[in-house]
Amino acid sequence: MASTSKANLTEDDEEEEEIEHFDDFTLASSWERFISEIEATCRQWSADGPKNLLEKGAVHLDYSNKIYRIKSELKDATKIYSMEYYFGIDNNGNISDWNCTLHDLQLCFGVKEFLVISPQSASGVVLDAPESSKLLSAVAIALSNCSCLWPAFVPVHDPSRKAFIGIQNMGTIFTRRFEADRIGSQVPVKFMHLEGLYELFVSKFAYWTSDHLTHLFKVYLMMKLTYRTLPNDDENDGIQDADAENAESEKMPDGGNLNRKHWDDDCPWSEWYSAEDPVKGFDLVTTCSEKVIESSLEMAEMENASPHEAEKWILTPNLSPNLSKGDRIGFASQLQLLVSALDMSFEAQFMEDFVSVENLGSDNLKSSMVIPPPTVLDRVLKDLLLEGRQFPDFAKGEHKSSRAIKGAPLESLFAQFCLHSLWFGNCSIRAIAVLWVEFVREIRWYWEESQPLPKMPAHGSIDLATCLINQKLQMLAICIEKKRELNEEFQDCLGSNDDVFVHMEEDIQVGEESTSFLTQSQDFDGKRDSPLILEGFNESKTTISKFSTNSQDAYSADKSTSDSKRTGSAGPVGSMKLLNSCQSLHAPFTQNAPLMTEDMHEERLRAVEAFGDSFNFSAQLERETLSSDMSAFKAANPDAVFEDFIRWHSPGDWENDGSKANDKWPPRGKLSQRMSGPGNSWRKIWNDAPSLPAYEQKPLLDPNREGEKILHYLETVRPHQLLEQMVCTAFRASADTLHQTNFGSLKQITTKMDQLYHTMASTLRPLQANLLSGNSEKIEDLKRLCVALEHVEKLLTLAASLRHKFIQAPRVYEAIFSDYYDFYLPNMGKGSADVDIQKEFDLKLQLRVNERQVVSNMFTPPTANQSWGKVLSMGNLLNGHEPILRQIVFSKRDSGSDCHYAVSTRGGPHMDDQQEIETYRMYVCGTSNDLRVALCVTSYD
Repeated sequence: MASTSKANLTEDDEEEEEIEHFDDFTLASSWERFISEIEATCRQWSADGPKNLLEKGAVHLDYSNKIYRIKSELKDATKIYSMEYYFGIDNNGNISDWNCTLHDLQLCFGVKEFLVISPQSASGVVLDAPESSKLLSAVAIALSNCSCLWPAFVPVHDPSRKAFIGIQNMGTIFTRRFEADRIGSQVPVKFMHLEGLYELFVSKFAYWTSDHLTHLFKVYLMMKLTYRTLPNDDENDGIQDADAENAESEKMPDGGNLNRKHWDDDCPWSEWYSAEDPVKGFDLVTTCSEKVIESSLEMAEMENASPHEAEKWILTPNLSPNLSKGDRIGFASQLQLLVSALDMSFEAQFMEDFVSVENLGSDNLKSSMVIPPPTVLDRVLKDLLLEGRQFPDFAKGEHKSSRAIKGAPLESLFAQFCLHSLWFGNCSIRAIAVLWVEFVREIRWYWEESQPLPKMPAHGSIDLATCLINQKLQMLAICIEKKRELNEEFQDCLGSNDDVFVHMEEDIQVGEESTSFLTQSQDFDGKRDSPLILEGFNESKTTISKFSTNSQDAYSADKSTSDSKRTGSAGPVGSMKLLNSCQSLHAPFTQNAPLMTEDMHEERLRAVEAFGDSFNFSAQLERETLSSDMSAFKAANPDAVFEDFIRWHSPGDWENDGSKANDKWPPRGKLSQRMSGPGNSWRKIWNDAPSLPAYEQKPLLDPNREGEKILHYLETVRPHQLLEQMVCTAFRASADTLHQTNFGSLKQITTKMDQLYHTMASTLRPLQANLLSGNSEKIEDLKRLCVALEHVEKLLTLAASLRHKFIQAPRVYEAIFSDYYDFYLPNMGKGSADVDIQKEFDLKLQLRVNERQVVSNMFTPPTANQSWGKVLSMGNLLNGHEPILRQIVFSKRDSGSDCHYAVSTRGGPHMDDQQEIETYRMYVCGTSNDLRVALCVTSYD
């Protein structure tokens, strides 16, 4: 079949087949095809321009957003090469400005856009010299064919040498050739000094070896020196290394280096943990303006010059990598553990159930819940209950939005317990259970021994805006104080019985009013009228301040037999008189209403709702308080009737007939409808209330009963209810602690703190209302809240560190923090594991003249340990510190009228007699142990 079909081909078909197999002998060799491929790629890149190249996949370099790169693969015979084109969007500016975001080859050779062609191999360099020359020639021919003026470079030798050769067509009759190499060790002493480097450069264009010694050459020089502060822990490196072997067996009893002052000792979080300094140090770059050097002696003098004489000082902070990404120990990390403990708290009924190892489930769970030894437990309880201020200022350092979170004040006992729990063991549910059980046991001791409860106020009202446990502890502190008062009064009464009987006869002579004091003195709860104001009793429903001066005269002229029976009086109430006897109405001393915690209020509200008639039932619930007020009123006004009590206690329930109440006697009026109805509960209480002053009555608050109820609650609280309150309090206390950080006037921190408190208030609200359940989605919300706190904590740590270092130069730390804040802002809302930093934070801040001394003081003279093993050999010392890097650019320029290029340039289309040509350029970078030299020569070909 094949032969038949071939035989049937016509002559036209044979001619067409011959045309298809036409060989183009103009591209006969692979080398020429390789040049053509390079030329086509360069033409395309040149035609596209920078903006179109970005759309075709050009990417920016990691260390600079201004330099982009596009890549293409080329094939020459069996080898594959990679050609990269480096370019910038904005080609304006001078490369010699020492921009630190430049590419390495831009610094070395002073070029802007360039090509790099290298083999796709493991080394990425051309190891064969003929191959490198051939490759560079191919690129030069291709660039010449497409009229591109880009310099091209080929990496050669060993990769560690960072060696390059290159070539560039200048567009005229000139060509620039490039060569760079590096000495990685054993740098000759001559090249460690500026004088030797100057002579090395001069030797590249001097005709004879001795020319640079006998002739003066006009050389332009720019120099940049980089200094680095010593690491924060460098001072103790030698001690730590020496003691490393004996760290386990020999420990100093006094703590050794632990007593050394840490950078954050004055920060508010230092009581709980020591944070890693986010600022590891600083790099200081000093640059001098371009100078003209004519001899090596000038270079020797320049080496002894002080860095303070430099034209510019550029500061770069060296931040810890853990600041942007990494695990940090702080409030956020421990709160995550506390949230995990909350998630497990639903698995048991009582906290004691978590103490036993047998109740923990899997072996992995048991191993992760190791509790600290008893000595640590004792130290924590001692710090909680024995040390510190007994009555702290709860409002001190509190954020304005802090009370929106239903926790406990930072300095309160429960808040301190929660913060200690974060650091007790690994903050597991078992560790918390052990600490809580012992904590409640110690609280019971304070109750039984009637000792004041530390860090809790023993007076005032219950703060219902706090969590329930804090309310219980506050009420327990008040009950302990009441219990102590009762015990002291009982002991005083036992010791003063004789005195009472001695004064009995004198009191009888005074009258029955004095005789009534005998009864109150024998009662251990008795108090005189005057101290009642200070000891928890109200003066009256209508205060004495309302008394008029005339009322005292009326009172003195109004004495009768009833006055001798009056007890517990705080004085007459204005001109009010009793309805039946026309005597002055006296306000009694009354007991304060009994204190109640939130759950007691809720219990009463539920009872009111169940009862139906809220008024009547409310009166029943307040019967004890109302009966106490009525008894005190009867004692202060022996001739009073129910209507008199209503006129004083509840004026709104006494309806006047329109005339002034005191113009005529008796005053015309009546009780309101709710007070005059049949079976009124208030009248019934009035009829049953005995006539007793407040100091003879049974206290409305029974401290013994309420104290035992509180301890029962603390001992039997459900684990999840305890952990819910602990989480709310721990978040609030952690944020309040961080809020006390002195971060200056950084508005970003203020804004973030405000946002954090609002986020905490909304996220923790379900915990405050007991709406959390096992395996709830709210646990994930709490974990995200930990992430938000972590970001704020990192920023606060950085702000505190920067302010501590630049307190005398506020512009510097504000500029550094603001720049880092903008750099870090895209990662807000991500956890440490999710943060993806594409490039490192690299700020170059130019210092003002008045700020240089602050930075110079950071370069403290090295100690003996720090200087040991270091040889100062480069000069240009800054407070005893030699530069860690020295960069120098030597250049020689010739004009078109006075050099050997003039013969060909006078008629050139692009040159004139006065234009200078940079004929030689040498870039030197390195230290005493590392030297890199890059040479650029302009020649006439």
